[in-house]
Amino acid sequence: MALILHIETTTHVCSVALTRDGQLLNERENKTGRSHASLLSYFIWQMFSEEQLSAEVLDAISISEGPGSYTGLRIGVSTAKGLCYGAGVPLIAVNTLQSLTQSFFARMKERGKKPGSNTIYIPMLDARRMEVYSAIMDSNNRFIREIKAEVIEEDSFDQWLNNHTVYFYGNGSEKCRDMIKHPNARFVEGVDLSAKYMAPLAEERYRNSQFEDLAYFEPFYLKDFIATMPRKNLLD
Repeated sequence: MALILHIETTTHVCSVALTRDGQLLNERENKTGRSHASLLSYFIWQMFSEEQLSAEVLDAISISEGPGSYTGLRIGVSTAKGLCYGAGVPLIAVNTLQSLTQSFFARMKERGKKPGSNTIYIPMLDARRMEVYSAIMDSNNRFIREIKAEVIEEDSFDQWLNNHTVYFYGNGSEKCRDMIKHPNARFVEGVDLSAKYMAPLAEERYRNSQFEDLAYFEPFYLKDFIATMPRKNLLD
């Protein structure tokens, strides 16, 4: 049975989870969005202490690979790599938008619903201004269209909306609600990323031995990082 630590830091959510054979053993989560660097290692230490485990007994560590916040991705990936190097365990990369869709499907299941065969699922993460990171998924959480960073317009998804019911979710969908008015569009609030929803995707990759090269693995940024100068001179 695989014992896997999952790390999610790509948005305002800082989340870690520990699963054995896909079953949740422990989790920690914070949604304030400002404390990833200080909380992540502490959360992991707390879980290991409670479960009386160490990194060396893990079978793998999974990381949410992006797209998402540049800083959040760097914090998560550097922590995961450090643990993998130190403990000698493999690294698994989980696509963030697939993980977000897994979160949405879990929410549906809690309400006694199942993904529909004629339904399209569009996870969205905020990429600032009117731009979002989005993908188009089927009812099996497989990609129909690749991930893009795109500026949303009124007709952005009409080719899908004209023939399908389309669910939009994730923190990027909130700013698209007033733009997309198609009658087949369904906007669902409150769907967040969480490390525990990475488990099914990570388990599948573990069974297939789909591990990352620790020396060369980099987060999936999608867009280049652009540093901006602060408006106020902090040395004044």
